[in-house]
Amino acid sequence: MDVLQALFSDYTLRTVALGAATLGVVSGSLGTFAVLRGQSLLGDAISHAALPGIAVAFLLTSSKAPLVLVLGAALAGWLGTLAVMQITERSRIPFDAALGLVLSVFFGFGMMLLTVIQRLPNANQAGLDKFLFGQAAALLTADVVVMAVLGAVALLVMVLFWKEFKLLLFDPDYAASLGFPIRAIDVLLTTLLVIAIVIGLQTVGVVLMSAILIAPAAAARQWTDRLTLVVLLAAVFGALSGVAGAVLSATTQRLPTGPTIVLCATVLVVVSLLFAPNRGVVAGWWRTLRNRRVLRTAGVLEDLYTLALQHPDLHHGHAIGALRTMTARPASVEPSLQVLERRGWVEPKGEEAWALTDDGLVMARQLCGEKEEA
Repeated sequence: MDVLQALFSDYTLRTVALGAATLGVVSGSLGTFAVLRGQSLLGDAISHAALPGIAVAFLLTSSKAPLVLVLGAALAGWLGTLAVMQITERSRIPFDAALGLVLSVFFGFGMMLLTVIQRLPNANQAGLDKFLFGQAAALLTADVVVMAVLGAVALLVMVLFWKEFKLLLFDPDYAASLGFPIRAIDVLLTTLLVIAIVIGLQTVGVVLMSAILIAPAAAARQWTDRLTLVVLLAAVFGALSGVAGAVLSATTQRLPTGPTIVLCATVLVVVSLLFAPNRGVVAGWWRTLRNRRVLRTAGVLEDLYTLALQHPDLHHGHAIGALRTMTARPASVEPSLQVLERRGWVEPKGEEAWALTDDGLVMARQLCGEKEEA
């Protein structure tokens, strides 16, 4: 209750939580397209490429206004992305190698510019290095407003071009055959990713920004196969990660906000990987266990039917020991017979003997008939 009260009454915590939630919604929604297109590392390249843009924007304006630095970061990130596209299209360098090349060159250039800025006789240069790892605790209302406005514009464009982005995502060749400008749509989607990344640089930093772009989408993908639901869930997971990270950082001494947000997102990914109903590890293990039980039960029913065919009376009882010799898992025979008895397909005949019922005989014939048809 105290944490919830502080979330609404404490200016710093409220501002950081709103900024982190805004970042989570925007990056989670747009990061879904990067994850589903197999371009998850593109976010890493864009975030690192944005660093020299921040430095150049400061050198040209001597201002640390959020909008100025964000515009510089966006321009540099966009240029870095175009560089990746041009390298892959005009050379034999693969996509991952182009990403690594652009990432390292732009990041190295940015670090050099930051070193130059720190040596300038200008008292206003302090704090630019915080963009490396983020400084969410220093967010101001003006920063959150800039993040919200740019994020809202990016999400609005995503909604307006939803159909085109879906075609680009799932079948770009078909979209091209319909006359859609695939190249322009690709550049537009990449531009939206650049916006999602640059608005989060002050919160989680250059180094960790790719994680908040990828993690919510990766977690959401485990729960559903529908694109709309994946995007919505990714936005929710991103917002939860942001708010949870801000609260944990505020209530724990010397705990940085940016890395905590990333760790919260990582927890959501791990939980989704384990417990998602369709793709989760636990659900897969349970389905495997259930299928094995079904197969063992069906195998015992077929074995009993095979024995019954050896007698004129198909309802003749057969010793459980005979059934055990017909399977590789003798210990599973008795539990399987109990399951079959509950279903009304077998019945006991004296001690240690079992026979098919009329319903069991019909089911056994169906199983054998399916086998023969296969």
